[in-house]
Amino acid sequence: MVKKLVVKKLKSAGKDSQLSATIRESAQQIWLAGLGAFAKAQQEGNKVFDALIREGEAIQQKTRKVTEDKVTEMAAKATGTWDKLEQVFENRVARSLNSLGVPTKDDVAALAKRVAELKAEVEKLNGGAAKAEKPKAAKPVRRAAPKAAPKAAPKAAS
Repeated sequence: MVKKLVVKKLKSAGKDSQLSATIRESAQQIWLAGLGAFAKAQQEGNKVFDALIREGEAIQQKTRKVTEDKVTEMAAKATGTWDKLEQVFENRVARSLNSLGVPTKDDVAALAKRVAELKAEVEKLNGGAAKAEKPKAAKPVRRAAPKAAPKAAPKAAS
């Protein structure tokens, strides 16, 4: 019976050692596959990293161009809006001045033209006598200063 047990143990030990060898071989293959993947990742990693850098630069250039276009477009819109605002302001000021009776630049120019025409007609009617005289320099208009209230004369002592 001892002989049978020893033979059985040897047979089962052979199976166990075969199973252990298979497991060791599989573990070794998995280990080697991992090392190979790591080496491949190191080699390809630099290439992938460089490719990502190139793609990032291309996207940055596109983004920069789009941003510059948008800024230019917004600046043009802002300028147009500013011009419109300025025109509205000028129109409102002109209306306010007109409602207060302040003459416009065109009104003053028309008046100056009419004065020149009337002056020419007066000279024509005077027969050129006005041309012979030297024109006098226009005197500046002075406004009279407001007079102070008269002071009461001191009362005579009685």
